[in-house]
Amino acid sequence: MSRKALKVVAIQCLETTFKINSSDCHLAAPQPLTEIFLNSLLKNDQNNLVLPETSPSPEDTERAEQLKNEGNNHMKEENYSCAVECYTKAIDLDLRNAVYFCNRAAAHSKLGNYTEATGDCERAIGIDPSYSKAYGRMGLALTAMNKYPEAISYFKKALVLDPGNDTYKSNLKIAEQKQKEASSPMATGLGFDMASLINNPAFISMAASVMQNQQVQQLMSGMMSNAVGGPAAGVGGLSDISSLIEAGQQFAQQIQQQNPELIEQLRNHIRSRSFSGSAEEHS
Repeated sequence: MSRKALKVVAIQCLETTFKINSSDCHLAAPQPLTEIFLNSLLKNDQNNLVLPETSPSPEDTERAEQLKNEGNNHMKEENYSCAVECYTKAIDLDLRNAVYFCNRAAAHSKLGNYTEATGDCERAIGIDPSYSKAYGRMGLALTAMNKYPEAISYFKKALVLDPGNDTYKSNLKIAEQKQKEASSPMATGLGFDMASLINNPAFISMAASVMQNQQVQQLMSGMMSNAVGGPAAGVGGLSDISSLIEAGQQFAQQIQQQNPELIEQLRNHIRSRSFSGSAEEHS
């Protein structure tokens, strides 16, 4: 028996024994095994981080600040890889400066390296537990990793240290909303609550109206015929796509005219996916 076949049999045995199914979303691990391993390494690095007994020389301090400023300029120009390089060189010269770790975390987040970002935030917090920006950036990275409860906790810690920071308040609300959406049984991959949309009377009425449209009925009939391998009269590939786009546009126009509040809700949801930290200034 091949390795692939053995794997299938093993999965089936486990599913039968424990009465589970691989498609059960609530059984999914909160993070991949490789990520758990990397996070463990980063935490060990944080715990084992030994700061030098002596402060850096004035020359090293000055050069580190120059490198930090160069990194900040790269961030403004969206050269995030170059920013990481500059911050890393600054850290090599001065391991005691929490700002360098925190700024590198921001650059890592822009590159999508969220595990590295959280590791740098942990280091910054270890150096300066009162550094609110490190908690805020940790919250952003955790939100991007869909770890909403942890993100909420860090945003709250940031607000304890800096109660008047509107960015932290905004990002906290976003994380709380995403946590609420993620816990909804009808939540989609976009984090939008489909239940409120499907159960909306105006949406149901408009959907029924669109489905009664003769052109749409012909289109759906043709698509179903194609799905089972039979050609449909008068329906072709490009024609199908064109008709489908046209029907979708008509549906969107009806929603806009009859229920602008629903459209605004969708727009607000899309806007909320961009974190307030995107325009954050760097130290």
